[in-house]
Amino acid sequence: MHILDQIVRYKKKEIEQRKKQTSVADLQQMKFYTKDCLSVVDQFEKRPKNIIAEFKRKSPSKPDINLKADLKEKLISYQEAGASAVSVLTDHHFFGGNLSDLQIAKQELSIPILQKDFIIDEYQVHEAKAYGADFILLIARLLTIAEVQHLSTLAQDLGLEVLVEVHHEDELVKTNFTSINLIGVNNRNLENFEISIANSLNLAGKIPPEFVKVSESGIQNRAQIDELYQAGFEGFLIGEELMKSTSVAEKISQLIGQKFSL
Repeated sequence: MHILDQIVRYKKKEIEQRKKQTSVADLQQMKFYTKDCLSVVDQFEKRPKNIIAEFKRKSPSKPDINLKADLKEKLISYQEAGASAVSVLTDHHFFGGNLSDLQIAKQELSIPILQKDFIIDEYQVHEAKAYGADFILLIARLLTIAEVQHLSTLAQDLGLEVLVEVHHEDELVKTNFTSINLIGVNNRNLENFEISIANSLNLAGKIPPEFVKVSESGIQNRAQIDELYQAGFEGFLIGEELMKSTSVAEKISQLIGQKFSL
């Protein structure tokens, strides 16, 4: 069974359990549910090149990226180093995250926060809002056109912005909605885990200009970012390189060729 199929099968069971424990009405009573979200689109307008720094303890292909990382310490280092936004993995079974990570991030940071998970149910959109996300990830491969439209519209109604992730050109047909703010291209082939930024470069010109473009996965150096930027990408989602770095500030400075002082 393909890893995404495994994740979705597990996620469906997980969601049903969470619905029994916490209703949407309960989520609506949580303090972040009524708070305004920060706009990652507005944040991106401040700089030409924007790092979305990801906190990810492990993945199906890397069982120990940095299992011992201190969440609060790492997130603050991302912000202080000049990241425009952070991405927080909240899937527990496969990635070692949880929703409380999102809450901590919201309490500690003043930059937009992406909840990165496998969202397949509108209940998860309510969760994202309740636990402090500013924008959410929808993976085109997991959803029908109608589901992308429904989930992104709900997110927009709640004040969340939406990043839709594609890997293949034929998935772009699922992104033609005004309720979507950013389109991300995943450079990782989820069937064999091979990575190539050529995937972003190949799809860049096919993404309509009204969307903010984000390149995801496998970005390791400034030359790659410069090439992607020239192709039209404004955002660069980077996880493993930053999770393993002992000097986040130095790494981000190297990646975008600029030092920041807050």
